[in-house]
Formats: sequence, structure tokens, C-alpha cells
Amino acid sequence: MGLSRLLAAPLLRPVLGLLLALGLLVATPATAGAEPVSTQAPLVKGDPVFGQRLVAGAGRWDPAEVTLAYRWLRGGEPVAGATGRTYDLGLDDLDRRMLVEVTATDATGASATVRSEPTERVRRAPLLVRTPPRVAGVARFGRAVRVTLGDVRPTPRVVRVQWLVGGRPVAGERGRTYRVRPGDVGRRVRAEVVLTAPGHRTVRLRTTPRRAEHRVAVRRTVTYSVQTRGRITTSLATFRRQAQQTYADARGWRGSGVRFVPVRRGGSFTLVLAAAGEVPRFSPVCSAQWSCRVGRYVVINQERWKHASPAWNAARGALRDYRHMVVNHETGHWLGRGHASCGGAGQLAPVMQQQSKGLGGCRFNPWPTARELR
Repeated sequence: MGLSRLLAAPLLRPVLGLLLALGLLVATPATAGAEPVSTQAPLVKGDPVFGQRLVAGAGRWDPAEVTLAYRWLRGGEPVAGATGRTYDLGLDDLDRRMLVEVTATDATGASATVRSEPTERVRRAPLLVRTPPRVAGVARFGRAVRVTLGDVRPTPRVVRVQWLVGGRPVAGERGRTYRVRPGDVGRRVRAEVVLTAPGHRTVRLRTTPRRAEHRVAVRRTVTYSVQTRGRITTSLATFRRQAQQTYADARGWRGSGVRFVPVRRGGSFTLVLAAAGEVPRFSPVCSAQWSCRVGRYVVINQERWKHASPAWNAARGALRDYRHMVVNHETGHWLGRGHASCGGAGQLAPVMQQQSKGLGGCRFNPWPTARELR
């Protein structure tokens, strides 16, 4: 303890005065300019993550009675205006190391400056996902679903959306909405969403999958069996498979709520693959050139099945689409629908129009129109 401090103590003042008078105690002036000494280095408390607050620990000093000043440094360079004991990490601090510089000044005005150890590099903060994104809307063929972002904090920016069906990305479908396609029916539809926010890590989230359904629920179930007439020169197995594909397709009569179930024999109606010469045997109104429907028999002309119609081929239509059309047309008669006509130039022809004989300005179409499905 310095002499000036001893003299300031009331109880010691008389004794010290006597010793000074007798020359037994010599007063020496305090050493001017002695700097405070850091006995424990300052440190930075807190997690170096964007948006978090760092706190400077002052360390320890000798003498203990000092005034402290702080200055924050980013990558060794002072941060403008950052002179408080705390510091909130921002965008400019990402991937940089932070440290604090502490200056201690004692009562004489002498000062010393010591720096803390630098932090780890400042990291991006995680997004807080309270409720994940989800697929909203009715997941039915012909309807559109949309992805909602849920509750994510802070409000994120959408980097990318990718729709998936059956676990596989759908090419070109990167918007917030998705229109369910016929091939999606029976499969699971979901969205993968990539989100981010300034200063935060990018997060990739997938919605809970939704099963895509037909346009309408089943209203009626019918059964059918398959027979042949005459000499068959094409694959009967292919005929069975492709006919059932037509019946199960979301674009077909299933879209009106009719479910078709194949059975080995009997059933609600009989689907017949017939050699051309056998078709007129079902009724005088039937022709060896075309397909026909008579009573419970839906008769598909083998020549049309194998080669489509001249008009269809002239328009460069696909054989598979013709097969869809002829099965839908003749089965439509069995369902009680009569022939239809073109609704206007350039429109899709109703499937119940006799497209092989004339379009009336419409375009070839293998599927029932929305009006026909009502």
C-alpha cells in the first residue's frame, strides 16, 4: 500500500506523522506511469452463431480498481461502433472470427490493452421449424394441390420446390402448385422444399405424402369377361392388359365413378376381340369395317385394333391412343351413352363421336370429355 494511502487512514495518521518528523520514515513519490497489469486475460462468452449475442469477460487486473473500455474486432480488424461489452452477430460476421480488446485505465491515467482469444468462425443459425411444410388441397386427378410453408422462423425464402410422385421428381414441376396427372392416381404425391433466410442455414424439407385419387370416388362397380370370335392374329394377353389399362385410367370412364373389374367368365358385360368377318354376326347393324356394341357385348374389330382407322393414321395418331378410343367409345354405348357431335371447331372430339367417320372440325381424342363424365 502506498504512503499516500496510509496517510489517508485516520487511525494511522498520528503515528505516521511522528515517524516522519523523527526521520524514521521517508516518503517516496508514487511511480508515475505504471500500467495496470492483466492477471487473467479477457474472454468472449457466447456461441458464435448469427443472431446470437457475444459478451466480453473483462478478465482480472492489478490494480483491481480500473476503468474498462471495450472494442470488438472482426478477423483482427475493428468493427465500427462496436465498443460495448456485448456484441450482436450480424451478416458481415459470417465465417469470420471475433475477439474483444479490453483497455484498463487506473486512477493515475495509466492504461493497458489486452485482447481475448478469437472465437471459432461465426456460423449460420438454424431455421426454427415449428410445423413443417405440407401439401394442401384435394389430391385428385384434375385438381391442383399446393405446398404451404408451415410455421418456420424467421420467415424463410423459398429457394426451390420440387414435386415428387412415387418418390421420383416430376420433371419441370418446381412451382408452388401442382396439378394431379392421370398417371399419379394411386401413387403418393409430395413436395420437397428448400428454404433459407439471411444468416441461416439452408434446410431441405419434404412434406408428408398424399395419395392421389381419381377424379371422383367409386359410384358403381361393373365386372366384365373377355372372349374372342374367329381367328385371332394378335396377342390376346396384350388385348386384356391394354383394355384394363383403359378402364382403370383416370381419364376414362373411371372418371365418372365407374370401376371396371375383370372376371374369368360372365360379368356385367363381355368384351370381345373379334375377327373382322365375325363382327356382323352380332347384329345386321354391325360392319366388318368397324367395332360395334350389341346388348351385353362390346365388340372390338381385330383389324381396327391392329391397324387403327385410315383417318386416325392420316392424322398421325398413335395406335395406343386409338385403342383407348375404341374401347372407351364402344363401352360408352354399353354404359348407355349415344353418339355425340363436335362442340366447336378446334375442340377435342367427344369420345362418343364417330371419330373414324368424321370430326366436324374437332380434334381426335381418345378420352371422354369433362361434359361426358358428368
